[in-house]
Amino acid sequence: MSVLVVGGGVAGLTAAWHLLSTGTPASDITVLESSPRVGGKLARAEVAGRLVDIGAESMLALRPEARELIEEIGLGDALTVPATTSASIWSRDRLWPLPTGTLMGVPVDPESVRGVLTDAEVARLADEQPWPEPLTDDIAVGEYLAHRLGDAVVDRLVEPLLGGVYAASARRLSMAAAVPMLYAVARDGGSVTGAAAKAAAARSGTRSGSGAFIGLTGGVGRLPEHLRDVLVGRGVTVETGVTVRELTATGSPGRPQWEATCGAVPTPAYRSADAVVLAVPPPAAARLLAPLAPVAGEILGGIDMASMAIVTLAVERRGADLPGSGFLVPDVDGRTIKASTFSSGKWAWVDALDEDLVFLRASIGRAGDVTALQWPDADLVDVAVREVGEAVGAPLPRVVDSHVQRWGGGLPQYAVGHLGRIAQVEAAVARVPGLEVCGAAYGGVGIPAVIASARAAAERLTRGSS
Repeated sequence: MSVLVVGGGVAGLTAAWHLLSTGTPASDITVLESSPRVGGKLARAEVAGRLVDIGAESMLALRPEARELIEEIGLGDALTVPATTSASIWSRDRLWPLPTGTLMGVPVDPESVRGVLTDAEVARLADEQPWPEPLTDDIAVGEYLAHRLGDAVVDRLVEPLLGGVYAASARRLSMAAAVPMLYAVARDGGSVTGAAAKAAAARSGTRSGSGAFIGLTGGVGRLPEHLRDVLVGRGVTVETGVTVRELTATGSPGRPQWEATCGAVPTPAYRSADAVVLAVPPPAAARLLAPLAPVAGEILGGIDMASMAIVTLAVERRGADLPGSGFLVPDVDGRTIKASTFSSGKWAWVDALDEDLVFLRASIGRAGDVTALQWPDADLVDVAVREVGEAVGAPLPRVVDSHVQRWGGGLPQYAVGHLGRIAQVEAAVARVPGLEVCGAAYGGVGIPAVIASARAAAERLTRGSS
């Protein structure tokens, strides 16, 4: 079986790896990526002459998929854990410790967030209210939690965390898709704070031994780079700068064959394969699926995509007093940045990069608000420097170098009802022999979830061909 994988992000590369490692001949797998590099939202770049992550920089430790893939491809020795998990919330003009026992911001102990919340807001949090009727349908995370625990919990605790993961508004984000543990509790009529306690207990038992996240020495961006090299070394073709403009089914119903039209319109090139894995973002998938599985194309085309920017700074170490691993910023406080990661404090390998410099990042871009993202790079750097300084209570030392990475339309938005719509997409695609889809739009935006989506797509393709 020859397989064409469209998309060279972590989903496409993982799908190719799974096909390869489960017996598909290596010479029959081709990965085509439209951009000049593989990796998608996992990327590294030089800042002050040092390679650092400019995309995702950590992975959820509670799920095994990322760790398993990393170990399979020989990167296990690079796995690392944060040097500190002490994070803060910049709220009401000061930094407050982020409580360690939470479920997406819902604290186990209401007293742990006094200060972030006022006395009246803490009392409301402690007075958990029941949902008025049995919950049978999906609902927005923010709508549900505001009713049960109060608006302040959503605005100052839940929203900053969900904004960091999904770049989404809590009051529009699907609870079934984004926080399934909470959704299960909601359907059973259980306690929200009780669910937070269970989540905290689960985190304490992770293999990482250091909370909820793991990383890679040298950067998470090493994962797709190394995976590409392993694939190529075993005979897989990986090409960048190749855009697939159209897919055409050319075979008979019993023997699917595919032709991909690539390149510029005046001088098209064609690639043929027995099967295709679409591992591209929803807009591109919608365009390619429209003539093949119209229902799937229409649904994927209707998924909103959020944009964001990551500003990475290298500042002089002397005088840089950056506490813990960073902080989150509630939208209600009206700041431009939504989070900052003190990379040199969070990761020992970053701290060791330069004895005279420390590295940090600031994230900009919230769902539905792209005003700041229209600013020039220099303005984004300026606002990041100013607001991080305001948060820590002192201006940052001299900025030696900076980097702005814009992720336009980078994150699919999981609106209420998302899982039902994705089930329709998968059912429509399943009716097209030799075609599969995977990526961040289907079962989660985190790296482990994307890896799981890719493996499942490759497995379905393998079963369908046997």
